[in-house]
This record gives sequence, structure tokens and C-alpha cells, in this order.
Amino acid sequence: MSLAVAIQMDPIENIDINGDSSFVLGLEAQARGHGLYHYGPQDMSFSQGRLVANARPITLRREKGNHFTAGAAERIDLATMDVVLMRQDPPFDMSYITATHLLEHIHPQTLVVNDPVSVRNAPEKLFVTHFDGLMPPTLISSNLQEIREFRAEFKDIIVKPLYGNGGAGIFHIKPEDENLSALCEMFTQFYREPMIVQKYLPEVRQGDKRIILIDGEAAGAINRVPQQGEVRSNMHVGGKAVKSSLTTREEEICRIIGPALKEQGLIFVGIDVIGNYLTEINVTSPTGIQEINRFNDAKLEAQIWDCLEEKVGNRAVE
Repeated sequence: MSLAVAIQMDPIENIDINGDSSFVLGLEAQARGHGLYHYGPQDMSFSQGRLVANARPITLRREKGNHFTAGAAERIDLATMDVVLMRQDPPFDMSYITATHLLEHIHPQTLVVNDPVSVRNAPEKLFVTHFDGLMPPTLISSNLQEIREFRAEFKDIIVKPLYGNGGAGIFHIKPEDENLSALCEMFTQFYREPMIVQKYLPEVRQGDKRIILIDGEAAGAINRVPQQGEVRSNMHVGGKAVKSSLTTREEEICRIIGPALKEQGLIFVGIDVIGNYLTEINVTSPTGIQEINRFNDAKLEAQIWDCLEEKVGNRAVE
């Protein structure tokens, strides 16, 4: 089976080939004989009822500084693709939402991963709220009095933007901290959305676990340990990846959310777990494949492509 695959992502020139999940997904597709195209969201147009993109055919290789070759841009009808990987990084803003609306015109005849309707309806920090008993104590609000009352109850809290990503804008407000009101004022100046306030989980010092689920099934995990003096465990702000496996509680979390992910066409998902709590369900552009592969001698990108090829094959039969 040779498929036509388009990868919608940020500029390929700037990626870290030793950490980027889109890169290894592309390498695996190429190794299976699939043809690859690359384009950015800004390269899409809806014209006369057709969704088109100015896309470049690409060849990938694991050579630092020489990791791709791109041909001249071609105006392609995305409906002629077998698979479109929607892999641009957040922020999850109106530009991102618009891209999901446009891709909805070709899915499911062209398999868009993840399902653009579900991506639009499942913002990372909001999707979790649909699963009772999995989140830490949480408040989503712009109301300063509500936030003060939440802090009075839980003392030690985390404040972060509702649609933030990559650890940006996360603040740890300790019981003695006097900056909560000023911080909330700053948030309301920069963001129109409510902020998310959560009970601080001291277990984060032992790590924030990233678990990859493929079509609703847990496939692997790594633990991300924050550096000294830092509450954020994201690797690009100094977090350290550590080999890990799933605890009984984490297996339970995956069993609870897995059927919903599968039903909604969320094939490649990365969840974040601190202690016994699920904090995020990442459906936009999950990362972590390469780190899990290195620690566990795995090849998660192959498992993902096995799943995608099966789904494309099943649609061809229908």
C-alpha cells in the first residue's frame, strides 16, 4: 500500500530531528513507500469548493543540518491525499480553529489525524473536565473572588492560561505569596479567556508523566522531571526525561479515557499525569515519541502507521 501523505506543520527547516515526533512519523511513512508533502496552515486555501494547499514534496533523512530535501511547491487538492497529519504546534487560537474547519471539508474521505472536529472540540485543559474523578481540584474562572476562595481552600495553587502550551505562563502561587491579585490582573489584560487554577501537586517534583495513546490504547510513557527551582517539567524549559512505565492508577486513567478517544477519532494522543491525577489530554500536536523510543527500545511511529494504514485500508473496502 503506497499512500499520499501531507504533513501540515510548522517550518520543517527549524525542527529538532532528535526530538520532533512529526519528523519520525514522516520518516516511517517514507520507509513504507508513502509519498510525503509538507505545507503550513497558511498555505491552505478553500477555493471553489475545494481545499487546496501549496505543498512541497519532501524527502527526509536523519542527518543533522541536512534532514530534508524539498521540491518546488505544487498546488494540490488535499482531497486527493490519503492521509493528512495535522501537526502544527499550538497556540490553540482562532487560526488553529479555522484550520480544523477547513480540514473538515476533506475528512473522513481523506483521513485527517487527528479528526479536525474532535481537535476543535477537545482543548487540552478543557477536555479533561469531562472525565469525573481524574483531575486535581480545579477552577476555571476569571472571577477574582472565586479564585481567592479557591486559594483559601487549597492554599498552594497553580495558575495558568487556559489555552497555553509548552509550559508558558504557569505560575506556582504559594500560601505566603502576595502576588495573586496582580497576577490575575495581568492574565485578564493578556487573555480574554478565563484562567485555570489548580491545587498544587507536590508530586510534580518527582515528575510529570507523558503517556502516549494510539487509537485509545496506552503505548508507552516517559517521566519528565523538572529541574531544581522549576515547577514546569517541559523538556524545552529544562525538564529531564526519565525512563518510566505505567502505574496501576495510570493504566486505570487510560482505560477510562481510551474509548472516548477512539470514538472521537483521536488516534495520536499524549496525556499528562502528575501523581494520581490527569492534568491534560494533548490532541493537537502531541510529542514524546522519540524519547519513549530511546528509553524502551520501541518504535511508536510504526504502531501509529500500522493503525493509519489499517484505517485507510478499511475505508477503501467500504
